[in-house]
Amino acid sequence: MLVAPSILSADFGRLAEEVRAICDAGCDLVHVDVMDGHFVPNMTIGPVVVEAVAKAATKPLDVHLMVEDNNFFVDLFAPLKPEFISFHLESERHPDRLMHKIRDLGIRPALVLNPHTLPEMTEYLLEGLDMVLLMSVNPGFGGQKFIPQVIEKAKRLKDLIEKRNPDCLIEVDGGVSDRNIAELKAAGVDVAVAGSYVFKHPQGYAEAIASLKQ
Repeated sequence: MLVAPSILSADFGRLAEEVRAICDAGCDLVHVDVMDGHFVPNMTIGPVVVEAVAKAATKPLDVHLMVEDNNFFVDLFAPLKPEFISFHLESERHPDRLMHKIRDLGIRPALVLNPHTLPEMTEYLLEGLDMVLLMSVNPGFGGQKFIPQVIEKAKRLKDLIEKRNPDCLIEVDGGVSDRNIAELKAAGVDVAVAGSYVFKHPQGYAEAIASLKQ
């Protein structure tokens, strides 16, 4: 299991220190949630802050766009060369076009599905994707409870991926912890996004990340 702590749960007053700490603690990716206040009822960070995160990080960035104008934000963040840029299927009229744009920028494209969106909606897009992110909470805020139906959803998505693009990863974001990580792994999930679980873990970041990997 790859672990991508979400900096949405970090202490923004010492963000660079927090990013360095999760990288030193063994994370695989640094998950960056970008919200515009329109697609979701919250606003987070722009390219100036993410540039500072990129400078502090020793692990690749995983940028998750929760926005209405995906092309605008892809252009903003592409110069920072994250490993992944993911965008919501529900917010994009031309997902195939945007996937190819992201790849042409030298970044791995990923598609995000809200809890209610069927995994079958990805079937004819999978061959152009490097990852599908399944939201296991409603997007917009950290600290929400895990929606257990995403486990069955991950299994259905895994079946589609095996047929269309076996190299495509499955990522899950929202309420991930040591209580559900084994079920997620068994369902075919490759990448766990964890915010509150990592940044508020009583034994520290390294212990939190190790418990998800194990």
